[in-house]
Formats: sequence, structure tokens, C-alpha cells
Amino acid sequence: MNRLLSTALATGLALAAADASAFSQETHKRIVIDAVNYMNANPDTTNYNKLAAAAAAAGYTVEQMANVLGQGAYDVDDFMDTYFCGATTGDCQTAPVWGLGAGIVKYTSWWHFQNHTRGSDAHGNDKGGYNYDQLRVWGTLDDMAASWLVGDYLDDGKSGMKGWFGDNTKYNTYGVTEANYRQGSSSSKSQYDDFEEMPFQPIDNLGQYWYTKFQQSPTFQTLGFVLHTTDLLQPHHTWTTSALNHAGWETWVNDYYYSEGLNERRAGRRRAQQLHAGAGGQHRHPSAADPGRRAVLLQRRHRAVVDGPQRPPQRRPHRDSQRDCNDGARAQPRGQPFLST
Repeated sequence: MNRLLSTALATGLALAAADASAFSQETHKRIVIDAVNYMNANPDTTNYNKLAAAAAAAGYTVEQMANVLGQGAYDVDDFMDTYFCGATTGDCQTAPVWGLGAGIVKYTSWWHFQNHTRGSDAHGNDKGGYNYDQLRVWGTLDDMAASWLVGDYLDDGKSGMKGWFGDNTKYNTYGVTEANYRQGSSSSKSQYDDFEEMPFQPIDNLGQYWYTKFQQSPTFQTLGFVLHTTDLLQPHHTWTTSALNHAGWETWVNDYYYSEGLNERRAGRRRAQQLHAGAGGQHRHPSAADPGRRAVLLQRRHRAVVDGPQRPPQRRPHRDSQRDCNDGARAQPRGQPFLST
């Protein structure tokens, strides 16, 4: 991985240190803005002066630049760059239309993992991305997605893969998005013809692609895209699961970002604590800015990311080896609306 990208991730780790951490879009933005604030408060040990000079050269104040960077990190989850097509209908969509919920907002989110429970992947990356068939940690949401999307394929443009009744291609995801994130590895269309066996490219490849684009044509927005790789700092993205309270954890961190002292902005944190206390809140913890506490938290986070899960599931839910590619025959979970892609 590029040295600057690795440094950016390390900076994000230091600023996001907490006992529990998973990131919603708003949290991604806060981490980046607080990273700039941290550099501003510590110019002797960071490259803040260079950052400020770059902002001035682009016609931004440092605060404006931080907001552009943060918005870039926020926007990656909204990319309209990944379409799956129904095995029967051939209709292609960017997101579930059958009520899968907040756990998978858009299909682009499946490029945001790096599996630390296994070694290299089918593409030749030293660590792979999300691949349902290779998961060692998974939950109900992973199983539901694989059941609903069984046989669905990645949109690969005109004259490519098709459903039983044609192909309503809308975007060449394989030829554009997957190719961009390939980053020196190798791929074939056959690897993306069934969702439940797709070896998605890992998020570090996404980060490397956008950092290369930043080098070619520097913009703060593009650099902000790179900083979405702070997803690597939370266990759901390194153990690789869309389930196991993934979305709930993200919500918790976003709700308690200030009251738990996850930021460096003391005034903002105090204000958030005052508001929380006024609403009857009881959460008053030591500041994450405390060097001793930060060191302990960083050690915990490092062990979690490197060691992976300590208690993997004992057995995998049974899946029929003979897949039914008929969209209409897919299992319908109780209480969930059903509509095929």
C-alpha cells in the first residue's frame, strides 16, 4: 500500500480510537475534520503547515478544506457505481428494493471490506474483500442477502452476462468499477456471475485507486475519497460481515461520538456532553485525547484488526449445493417485503 495512504490510515486510527468503533457517513466526515483539527493543534509533530499552504493555494481556508475532505469521505457510500442484475429478469439495480434495510444501503458498500480472517483471494490480493462463500464470520443479514441475490450477476455492460429474459444493463460495473479497483490483481467475468460467490476487491484497492487519481489531478474531494478507508478500523469490515449488529454499531458511534470523547475538539465535546446531560444522559467517560487512554485503545484496536475474530461460529448455516437461479423461487424471510431485482 502507498506510504501516504498508510499514513492517512494511521492518522485516522489515532483520531478514531475508542472502545467500540464502526463508521456511518457522518462519522467518516467527523474523523477527517477532527484529523485536520488535530494537525492544527499539533503543528510541530504533524505536516499542518504544508496542509495549510495547500489549502491557501487552492483558495480555501483550512476549515473549508477540512469540510471538503470530510464530505469526500462521506460521499463514497453514495457512489452509484455498482449494479447487480437479476438472474431471471436481467433488471439491474444499485441497491436492494426488497427491504434489506440499513445494513446494506447500496451495493457499492461491498467494496468496503478487507478480510483479515483469511489470506490471499482469487484475484491475487494479499488480503481479499467481501466474499460470502469464503466468510468465516457472518450473520443473518449476510445469509439473507445471499439468498435473495442468488444467481444475480454484476452488471458488465452490453453483450455481457444476461438474465433468463434479457439484460437491462445500466452501467458497466465490471468494466469500470471493478477494473478501477483491480489495482494490479486479475479478474474474470465468471467470478462475478453469482453474488454468493463473488470475490469483491478489498477496500485498500479502492483507496489506492483514488489516491492515484489524486496524484494525477490533485483535488481535496478525491483525497477525501481515499480517507473512506478508515472503514478498516472497525471489526465488521475486517472480520467481514454485513450482520452482527453492523448497522447498529455504526449508529451507536455516531450518536456518542462527542459524549464518549472520540474527537479532539474539546469545546464541541463539552457542548455535546452538556446537551446529553440535559436530556438525562449518564455517559461521561475520560477524554479520548488523554495519551495514556489513547495508547491502551490503540493497542486493543491493533490486536482486533491483526488477530481477527477470536470466537468464529462453530458451523455454517446449510446452503443447498444446487442453487435455484429462478428469482421467483428465492426464500422470503418473515416480516420482510419481497421483490426481486
